[in-house]
Amino acid sequence: MRFDPEQEELRRTVRTLLERAAGGDVWRLLAEQVGALGLAVPEEYGGAGFSVLETHVVLEELGAALAAPGFLSTTLAAQAILAGDSAAPDVELAAKAELLPRIACGRTRATVVWGGAVGTPGEATVAASAEISAGTPGSGGGWRLTGAGEHVLDAGDSDLFVVRARVPGHGEAGRQPAATGLFVVAAADAAVDVVETVDPGRPQARVEFEHSPATLLSTQAPWDRILDLACVALSAEQVGAAQRAFDLTLAYAKQRVQFGRPIGSFQAVKHRLADMFALLESARSASYAAAFAAASGHELTVAASRAKAYCSEAFSTIAGEAIQLHGGIGITWEHPIHLYFKRAHVTSQLFGSPAWHRSRYARAVGIAA
Repeated sequence: MRFDPEQEELRRTVRTLLERAAGGDVWRLLAEQVGALGLAVPEEYGGAGFSVLETHVVLEELGAALAAPGFLSTTLAAQAILAGDSAAPDVELAAKAELLPRIACGRTRATVVWGGAVGTPGEATVAASAEISAGTPGSGGGWRLTGAGEHVLDAGDSDLFVVRARVPGHGEAGRQPAATGLFVVAAADAAVDVVETVDPGRPQARVEFEHSPATLLSTQAPWDRILDLACVALSAEQVGAAQRAFDLTLAYAKQRVQFGRPIGSFQAVKHRLADMFALLESARSASYAAAFAAASGHELTVAASRAKAYCSEAFSTIAGEAIQLHGGIGITWEHPIHLYFKRAHVTSQLFGSPAWHRSRYARAVGIAA
């Protein structure tokens, strides 16, 4: 379970880029010089045709730098679009051919509207309706969405929404049960209300659809797999950020002098740092196992939920210890460690809480009560 030399070179390239660039330049350079947004997009849609492993490497470095917040949401939106399997394949292929190349080159930013709260992968709260006069349901025309998604990642900067919505049965006498559909909606056709969160580097917004025109990609999209990929990607960010929080704390313990000696020389501090490191490496193993499971397709749900639960709690613990060992400066704007503490607690709730994923893991391995 190791990354190959090319993937490690990609890691070094992204790390160097992040050391030299900041703000909006990061997004542009990731797209233009690295091609990072198209790594996991097939070549026929303008991407590089690699796997999610390469994206995992990039996300780990972005998590460490708390940079390019829209990268996670855009790459997940691309994977959701790729997962579409429509009853109208011509429409689906045309939509992919139009949307994915723009995402791969960085011209289009996108995000997934799961429906409801972003941390609650339950029932969709957006409903779809078909206007027969405007087009045949499933033909890509005539669909409208009504409803709202809460706490949608990076919605304020997105050009495109990939939406999970309920599709009513439209079979004989309307007796078919409702399905969960995959739609794409232009940001201009939705109302976006940015909400304030504890983490300023992870923008969120409420997205409301009011009879918004939409293109149907699939009525049977594999939402469990899309959720799995979201958890795997987020675990990469969490491990990268936890590593940076540990590195900052270790450096501070060597520099901060108390009672005439560095605080890192005290046995109690050494023990706490050792515990943080052991927790970090365990989280890294869980995240990497999930990434390789995503690439192979073997027991992905088990690996993804295990990584989401473990990495979330490990990151929160490491960030909390980092604040404690930094002392008073750790909760001031003069030092960045508090940003990692905030990121830890926000990301632990994204795509399902650790408790929710422990239950999902237990069901997946057959040990649920």
